[in-house]
Amino acid sequence: MTVSLLATSHSPLLPYATLPDDVRHELDGTFEVARTFVRDFDADLIVVFAPDHYNGFFYNVMPPFCLGYRATAIGDFGTPAGSLDVPAALVAQLAQAVLADGVDLAVSYDMQIDHGAVQPLAMLYGDIRAKPVIPLFINCVAPPFAPISRIRRLGEAVGRHLDTLDAKVLILASGGLSHDPPMPAIATATPEQRTMLLGHRRPLTPEARAARQQRVIDAARAFAAGTASIHDLAPVWDRKFLAALASGELDQLDSWTTDEITRIAGNSAHEIRTWIAGYAAMSALGPYTVTNSYYRPIKELIAGFALTTVTIRR
Repeated sequence: MTVSLLATSHSPLLPYATLPDDVRHELDGTFEVARTFVRDFDADLIVVFAPDHYNGFFYNVMPPFCLGYRATAIGDFGTPAGSLDVPAALVAQLAQAVLADGVDLAVSYDMQIDHGAVQPLAMLYGDIRAKPVIPLFINCVAPPFAPISRIRRLGEAVGRHLDTLDAKVLILASGGLSHDPPMPAIATATPEQRTMLLGHRRPLTPEARAARQQRVIDAARAFAAGTASIHDLAPVWDRKFLAALASGELDQLDSWTTDEITRIAGNSAHEIRTWIAGYAAMSALGPYTVTNSYYRPIKELIAGFALTTVTIRR
């Protein structure tokens, strides 16, 4: 068994944003480092911790965690659509192991995944079916959220099980860091928004999906121009988070409350839960080393954008 971690921000705006030349060059270089990392590791299996953005999971039933026995990418924001190669037998083993380890977990035999899970796979491999993938959804956008301590417990349970496999496993954590794109909230939703949040109008028509995507693109352009009312990025908070992960002392994050994360870093900053789960899985295997770390606040992407690669210290 060998396990490595790649934790990365995603952004639906990557194909659409007009970035300054130096930022685009910097990101291209960072993504190439990531591709080299996964190419050299050559995983047999990928476990993806990812959020959803009201495309596959809705308020009619919103589990804190859900493991997919099958998964289909919806193809939003220019990402590839289609089914993933999900090894159902390995998923069943992981589900039983996590439950036996004391972490409650939902399962899905028809998981719909969006850019949050698919964009990193496409960026790294060019083909979302290049490797067998186990998708593990973590609720990061729909309050109430599981406390950070439970996210750690989930990650540790996953890591302990991966330690039993005779395989090279890449953990892929996708989300964050500070960001606050336009996203309706159930507490303040209009009747039309509430219908969408409850999942009563799915799948979206092509016209509705295009309009939804255009709202995000327009908000990003306004944010970069300084005319949007969304929450600003929080680079000091982002760097503090990355330092906590690199330290290996993940329990220091347990005191980070939902209200505090929202207030400082924005409503969608709760996607850091995917990173915490990934790092916690690594911590269950022993001390780890962050081999590469990139961070830049990028307003055109409405994101404190980060990417790290992590290996177990030998």
